Amino acid sequence: MQKELRKKIADFKEANAIREKGLYPFFRPIESAQDTEVIIEGKKVLMFGSNSYLGLTCHPKIKEAAKKAVEKYGSGCAGSRFLNGTLDIHIKLEERLAEYVGKEAAVLFSTGFQVNLGILSCVVGRNDYIFLDEYDHASIIDGSRLSFAKTLKFAHNDLDDLENKLSQLPEEAVKFISVDGIFSMEGDIVKLPRLTEIADKYGATIMVDDAHSLGVIGDKGAGTASHFGLTDKVDFIMGTFSKSFASLGGFVASDAESIDYLKHRARSLLFSASMTPASVASVDAALDIIISEPEHIENLWRNTHYAKNLLDDAGFDTGKTESPIIPIFVRDNDKTFMLTQQLQNDGIFVNPVVSPGVPSDASLIRFSLMATHTLSQIDEAVEKITKNAKKIGIPLFNKQNVS
Repeated sequence: MQKELRKKIADFKEANAIREKGLYPFFRPIESAQDTEVIIEGKKVLMFGSNSYLGLTCHPKIKEAAKKAVEKYGSGCAGSRFLNGTLDIHIKLEERLAEYVGKEAAVLFSTGFQVNLGILSCVVGRNDYIFLDEYDHASIIDGSRLSFAKTLKFAHNDLDDLENKLSQLPEEAVKFISVDGIFSMEGDIVKLPRLTEIADKYGATIMVDDAHSLGVIGDKGAGTASHFGLTDKVDFIMGTFSKSFASLGGFVASDAESIDYLKHRARSLLFSASMTPASVASVDAALDIIISEPEHIENLWRNTHYAKNLLDDAGFDTGKTESPIIPIFVRDNDKTFMLTQQLQNDGIFVNPVVSPGVPSDASLIRFSLMATHTLSQIDEAVEKITKNAKKIGIPLFNKQNVS
């Protein structure tokens, strides 16, 4: 290895600095299924850091569907969708997903990350413009970098800032706006009604990343556009299967012509092995459950409102969340790591979000709900979060006294 590259690698000290403090919170090995309770180092821990919003990862119908798919199709497809890797169940699922989100067609990718890379890197190019919310997911940012388009970021959910930037461009320029539906760390929802008005005014295309919205908001969990009744105004609806759909993979839905274009131009589709049979069958079974059993989404929102009220009453700053993702702002990196570690010792799993992922004065604990949490589990978690926050010296306040 070249000396310069070795030096660059050796100069990476951040992870070791956290390890030396005994506060390293990443890559924690879980020894059980992803459920409301998991096993870490032989100890039971309540899971409040999962994206399994509907709690379906252990659902017997999904597990059985995965087993049957492996029995029929084997463990993998040994190729890309473009060549030998397309199964009949891929096509069936694409048709179902397109109908579910209200579009003409859809195409499956191996991961959600690859969906965003594939779309942004091929539908826009040199001399075109991409507009990103500053809090968009990393996959959207990386996709924009691969596109060679000019990328402009606007302040988070600040559509006046977006319109100001759009107004300065030539009328004939290609303008592509990509936003999260539910923002993955802050938990707030994109202001889609105003966004679609602005896009219409300036002739822009809209893509919504519904990774954290599917199974959460909209008719039968169909996502952000459905939630606002604006499906016809959103050009590309993207989603992932690693959250509410209890599997792995992703898709994008749009008009048939656009999907056909992506199937022949998106490099992260053309040059990646296809979704495994078990993953496809799991998503198909999850979709059945989500559509036919609305109580899962109802339970998720019951738990969300219950937990949010408890955290607010305890005096935590939970920001502008409107979803099962509840940020608990600590606003100090070290205290965020400390709280995460002490909570795990106390039997509660949460995720720390620190700089450079967010500004250091916006560091937070990401507390997320599942439909399968019990109210007593939520009570226990909030009680322990409150106790440990006070112990560490994280300031709490009464929201009623804050203007």
